Amino acid sequence: MDPLQSTLKPDEVTFAFVQQGVAKHRMRYDIVFFKAVLAGLMLSFGALMNELVQDGTPSLSAATGNPAIPKLLGGFVFPSGFVLIPMLGLELLTSNMMVFPIAIASGAIPWWSLLVNWIIVTFGNLAGSLFSAALLVRFSAILSSEPFATGVQTFAIKKAVTPSFLQIFLRGIGCNILVCIAIWLSVGAKETVSKLIAIWIPIWVFVACSFDHVIANMFYIPLGILFDAPSLTVDSYIRKSLIATYLGNIVGAFIVWGPAVYFYVWNSENKIQETEEGSLTKSDE
Repeated sequence: MDPLQSTLKPDEVTFAFVQQGVAKHRMRYDIVFFKAVLAGLMLSFGALMNELVQDGTPSLSAATGNPAIPKLLGGFVFPSGFVLIPMLGLELLTSNMMVFPIAIASGAIPWWSLLVNWIIVTFGNLAGSLFSAALLVRFSAILSSEPFATGVQTFAIKKAVTPSFLQIFLRGIGCNILVCIAIWLSVGAKETVSKLIAIWIPIWVFVACSFDHVIANMFYIPLGILFDAPSLTVDSYIRKSLIATYLGNIVGAFIVWGPAVYFYVWNSENKIQETEEGSLTKSDE
């Protein structure tokens, strides 16, 4: 790697993900869980900003006849919470949907590590999201006045009631393509400002386009339930939105990590090897 190089090459980013996967595999499960809880909490701050902008400006789209404006503004503020996750080294399910398959495909970690990590991180992210939705938002009453209260209900219904299972699934695919690209670009960048910009733009796009992120929805939809959104229950959320988004996000991640594995792991001249000390290195064969 050239020390003067400002951005990692694609094969170098892939190798960095393999190293990340090994580190995550070796991490104690309690640490994984609490890092996941914090990740859910951090992400909910960005989701809250999105709610504030979109729910608090109903007259903006009506006055201009352009509902895209609140979406663009809400999408722009959402990454304020997302960027904290990679910067603080926390555990987010949707990015791990890319990191673990790459590490497994390289032979660096066993396949069962993926299942263990995804289960732990799913519940950790959920705990952080529910903590924020219930205690920091609903019971603190920061969104209880109008137009926010009605906006929270409407937002949750648009996410989990109005669209079909297939539509939510497809939106989940679009979401995690952009999320994984954001993480990919941030790993490739070498300094903080570049990392922030690299994360911000793809995340802004996915939120503005109303794609579905399984962890963000763990904040949006339970919050709608807490605000008594019509036709929305825990059961309907799990059966329709949670499952569809989860599966869509897995497919979206595959669209990013699949080509990376094909190009830079299976067909690369630089093979990944483990040293006697347990670290990873690349060597030419």
